[in-house]
Amino acid sequence: MMSATARKKAPMPTDIRARKGGTPLVSLTAYTTPMAQMMDAHCDFVLVGDSVGMVLHGLPSTLEVTMDMMIMHGRAVARGLSAAMMVIDMPFGSYEESPEQAFASAARLMRETGAGAVKLEGGRHMAPTIEFLVHRGIPVMAHIGLTPQSINTLGGYTVQGRGPQAEAIMADARAIAAAGAFAVVLEKVTQTLADRVTSEVDIPTIGIGASVGCDGQILVVDDMLGLFTAFKAKFVRRYAHLGEAGEAAIAAYADDVRMRRFPGPEHVFADEAPAKGSAR
Repeated sequence: MMSATARKKAPMPTDIRARKGGTPLVSLTAYTTPMAQMMDAHCDFVLVGDSVGMVLHGLPSTLEVTMDMMIMHGRAVARGLSAAMMVIDMPFGSYEESPEQAFASAARLMRETGAGAVKLEGGRHMAPTIEFLVHRGIPVMAHIGLTPQSINTLGGYTVQGRGPQAEAIMADARAIAAAGAFAVVLEKVTQTLADRVTSEVDIPTIGIGASVGCDGQILVVDDMLGLFTAFKAKFVRRYAHLGEAGEAAIAAYADDVRMRRFPGPEHVFADEAPAKGSAR
């Protein structure tokens, strides 16, 4: 296990692409500087996800997330990274209209945040846009299967790739790989399909609710740390229960304040400054 103080050179999209079939890639989402600092030494790339809208801003979906929100959080995450590559989501409405719109949005995101690549949702219908971006110097990570920006047409956060859907998603995977995406996120697809995509496309697959056989994994860090106490997706393993610990700490603080146990003598200041050299 890499120590928290170990330093490594941040990979580039070509490095991520070259990891196909190798040691699994590690990724988490981040939206703030402190969280990025904690994961920097342990992740190959960190995603500034549009999930920030739901995780930090209390929005019902990712559809209300704006370019300005992504840039603000992208800048914050960039301040906390030196060893991991930063990938940033293109928000809903910033790339679907045309390849030219997508290029303007992607160029702005990379220029104003320092991201190493952008991520966009969609398969075959987005392949021409991916090709347009890649040919103009924008590295693209694709995202297929459950695409949260399309939940209104998908019918909610449902498992993808069952029955006839499998061939459609396979066609999506082939199309985005041929268009030049350097990696693809597979979200909430069946294990069999995720394994098939991983074996049949020549770019790394990053699973979230997919298969252990994917070339890498990603989770929303707040889910993984258990910061939510009322929600847990099937595909999330909670490595901590910080939400419960946080609620308990807040309750203890509230009790101490009401019982006048806090602040104590060690937390307040005397009328006179302590003598020089004093520990107080």
